[in-house]
Amino acid sequence: MPKVISIHSYRGGTGKSNFTANLATSVAAQGYRVGIVDTDLPSPGIHTLFGLDPQNITTTLNSFLQGSSPIEKAAYDVSAAVGLGENKRLFLVPASINADQIATVLKSGYDVKLLNEGFRRLVKALSLDYLFIDTHPGLSKETFLSIAISHILILILRPDKQDFQGTAVTVDVARQLKVRHMMLVVNKALSSLNFDALSHKVEEIYKTPVVAVFPLSEEMVQLASEGVFCVEKPDHAIAHKFASVAQQIIDQA
Repeated sequence: MPKVISIHSYRGGTGKSNFTANLATSVAAQGYRVGIVDTDLPSPGIHTLFGLDPQNITTTLNSFLQGSSPIEKAAYDVSAAVGLGENKRLFLVPASINADQIATVLKSGYDVKLLNEGFRRLVKALSLDYLFIDTHPGLSKETFLSIAISHILILILRPDKQDFQGTAVTVDVARQLKVRHMMLVVNKALSSLNFDALSHKVEEIYKTPVVAVFPLSEEMVQLASEGVFCVEKPDHAIAHKFASVAQQIIDQA
């Protein structure tokens, strides 16, 4: 049965899109058919990690939401971009970076029920095993939809007081929406911190498992979103962390 995994953070700048790209790629590398949908319509960007040139993106999630295209027509096969072999597939449905279309979303919003239907149609049309949803930071009716339909919700936070407070709100909302499985990821932690102690502290605060603590990596920053880190540096310790979280997703699902 296909599984939906939403990746969310209360605040921007947590590395959510980078995390989504690396985790989805790591799951696809295990031989699964994986899709990603960029629902961060006000500030899209995950397409850059997969080397998609905006000039070559003719159909987007916006096209579907505006009724001009089936959602599967907006799915780009990015398997080759991340070096996946035969029988391993990764698809991306990007959001539009066209200023007018972004302004339209900000002004008028979109039909969240239609988006839900689009998720279902995409899973069926592409025979997906996993669908990853890269959400817009914060809480809104669109975010509530993604959270509510998720089999697994992964919340990303930094070791920062504002992130801690915002994550507390999100965890409460997720519990009210009866999310089936919730996981926490601490990202951009300084190497001087005790990761085990930090993980324990976060688990105690939210009564939710921490599946990984990722360091603030200068090498990832240097990559500057020009590629998926676990593909560019497959032997790096961070790549192994992504593989570990991917396995936990597979085992949980």
